[in-house]
Amino acid sequence: MLAFTEYGAGDGTPLLIAHGLYGSGRNWGVIAKRLADTRRVVTVDMRNHGHSPWSDDHGYADLAEDLAEVIDHLGAPMDVVGHSMGGKASMMLALTHPDRVRRLVVGDIAPVSYGHSQMQYIDAMRAVDLSRVTRRSDANAQLAEQGVEPALCSFLTQSLNLAEGRWRFNLDALAANMPAILGFPEVTGAHDGPTLFLSGGQSDYVHRDYRDTIRGLFPAARFAKIPAAGHWLHADDPRAFEGTVRAYLDARGL
Repeated sequence: MLAFTEYGAGDGTPLLIAHGLYGSGRNWGVIAKRLADTRRVVTVDMRNHGHSPWSDDHGYADLAEDLAEVIDHLGAPMDVVGHSMGGKASMMLALTHPDRVRRLVVGDIAPVSYGHSQMQYIDAMRAVDLSRVTRRSDANAQLAEQGVEPALCSFLTQSLNLAEGRWRFNLDALAANMPAILGFPEVTGAHDGPTLFLSGGQSDYVHRDYRDTIRGLFPAARFAKIPAAGHWLHADDPRAFEGTVRAYLDARGL
């Protein structure tokens, strides 16, 4: 089972948060604590990330089954927030296990294939000489030398195990599965439950051209933007992200 952390114990519908590629549940700690004032909030480490098990397989059907297992363990249904890769996994969860999901928030991603690559970050992490790393700043400096921007350096090194001198990513599996991570599987049927597609106003991940595809799979989809945020909308404007998610999950009559 995936590693997970629980926050709060309120009476509201529990909330599961699924992070994006190269992330971890730890990245969502501040948001989770804020939302945990009225509900139990659970952050997971997706497979091949953080403290969760490693696997050669990393398709969205696999990731959705991982999330379903956690929800079944803790008690269904749950509200689900997923960002980027975690957003695609959450969409797949809702499409294949609709009874596990009450309301779904998809953070800055669509159920489409993307043409950009994320391999440059795997290459950069592989190139870090971990034998010369005693502090995170050492790894940050090596990543910066390879052209990784400072904010991403700090983000990536949150998943560096300094004591053991290794990354908490299964870099080989993520590299081998990169086409599947950037894509989205063919799915029959649709999820008609309440779904919010929340995107960053400065991001180009969710084009208006994608809305027909989105509505074909999620007929009840609603759309909102955080104007000042980019793809990392929860980090770029955490207060707006928290407020929007809270308002949507607590709204009546959806």
